[in-house]
Amino acid sequence: MKNLKWGSALIRIALAGWLGVALWACADEQRPRIEFPETDLAEAALIPKPLSVVPTHDAFGLDRHVAIYSGGAAGMAEVAETLAGHIEARTGLRLPVDNENKEGIHRAIYFNQSPADGPEGYQLYITRDSVLINSANAEGAFHAVQTLRQLIPSAANDTLTEYPIWPLPTGKITDKTEFAYRGAMLDVARHFFSVSDVKKYLDVMAYYKLNVLHLHLTDDQGWRIEIKSWPKLTEVGGSTEVGGGPGGYYTQEEYKEIVAYAAERFITIVPEVDMPGHTNAASVAYPFLNGNGKTPALYTGTQVGFSTWDTRKDTVYAFIDDVIREISEMTPGPYFHIGGDESHVTAKDDYIYFVERVEPIVRKYGKRMIGWDEIANASLDSSSVAQFWADEENARKAVNQGMQVILSPARKAYLDMQYDSTSTFGLHWAAYIPVDSAYIWNPQAYAAGIAKKDILGIEAPLWSETISELSELEYLAFPRLPGYAELGWTEPAQLSWEDYKHRLAAQADYFKRMDIRYYPSDRVPWPDEFPEPDLKD
Repeated sequence: MKNLKWGSALIRIALAGWLGVALWACADEQRPRIEFPETDLAEAALIPKPLSVVPTHDAFGLDRHVAIYSGGAAGMAEVAETLAGHIEARTGLRLPVDNENKEGIHRAIYFNQSPADGPEGYQLYITRDSVLINSANAEGAFHAVQTLRQLIPSAANDTLTEYPIWPLPTGKITDKTEFAYRGAMLDVARHFFSVSDVKKYLDVMAYYKLNVLHLHLTDDQGWRIEIKSWPKLTEVGGSTEVGGGPGGYYTQEEYKEIVAYAAERFITIVPEVDMPGHTNAASVAYPFLNGNGKTPALYTGTQVGFSTWDTRKDTVYAFIDDVIREISEMTPGPYFHIGGDESHVTAKDDYIYFVERVEPIVRKYGKRMIGWDEIANASLDSSSVAQFWADEENARKAVNQGMQVILSPARKAYLDMQYDSTSTFGLHWAAYIPVDSAYIWNPQAYAAGIAKKDILGIEAPLWSETISELSELEYLAFPRLPGYAELGWTEPAQLSWEDYKHRLAAQADYFKRMDIRYYPSDRVPWPDEFPEPDLKD
């Protein structure tokens, strides 16, 4: 209890400096004591599971008498406003932020810049009177806000006071992340998804502390990002999709809008231009790329491995330079993904030559190259990253070159795999992946010869061959995506399916509020009041 007493004292000191000593010195005399029922912070259905939770069995009353104070450190005011917006959306309360008027303020939420465990770590102290968020920076504070959001009850208590109040359980949460890279991938090339669809996905990713969205922007069926120096890529290559639909693409302004929206949620966008295979849409727009003297037809099927570029032609690399330059200029994150998978009709020597020639172009524009695990067959700089999806030996080849790997094993982490043989959407070429199987694996011990230090993080890819609407995307991603978020955030010793499945079941309330059309797996003890979503709505 010593640390909790210290935390309470720290809160009082911090708030006294901000609000004035008089407010807290006479606070107990000025406001009636609310008799909260006993709480247990350790029983809160938090995802990802924090490093440490110590309950004190009282409650903080979230009501109209609460104010938020950002503390003045860089970026904290924006995070404080984010918290205020979420509280208003959830409760209807519009709490003042950094307001000097203390009248009617009985309790406070205070942001404090203080050393934490890593750049994303935080401590969350909740007492009867105050909430203190300690973090080294705004990113850690943002993650603490997501935890605080998950502690707000689904409904106000209308028996404790004459006005609505939401009791939050008291105690101390100490938290940090296992991996720096905790990602999801969305394939917008096979089927196109709108800016608003991507934003909703980003909102849910942030709620579960995921911090990377990898956008698969190009493939045989479509080119989805405007390149001003090569306009036919979207005019022609963006004109269709799997099944012959209308396709679509992001203008550069729309792409920048997605990047900015992600950055506000401390999520990094990783753009992928898949090459030298998966390139039919680009070759339709500019036939010189494929080197066979023929203009291919637009492709709307789902086969892979039939397309390639001429890897020995200098003009192909001039084209690639322009594409990487324009996308990199719009993408402040440190990564650029070159794909590199399933290039079956590219001769091995030509493939290796291609990857080794593209890597310096990526580095020229200040990015770390990521590629699917096949790239490890080339001789690469240790700054590059291999994304392990199929071949464990390729992942070891990458590590032997000093590279890090991203774990996305298809049989465990592919969100487009069906839950079972009755699933409405998805494929099963890698495996059926029910909700429990998606969760029950240890990324740190998955591949022989790959230690934790070699792992940049994990990512759950969602390929879109079988889905074309947001509700279908959600059916495949949820409820599995929160589990991948926990695998990336929480230390392995704390992972337990028996514990997690109950916390996952409690997410039904959040799914309902967000209108997420999730798959109601019978392996999760969902609450009775949340019926199976109707995908036809």
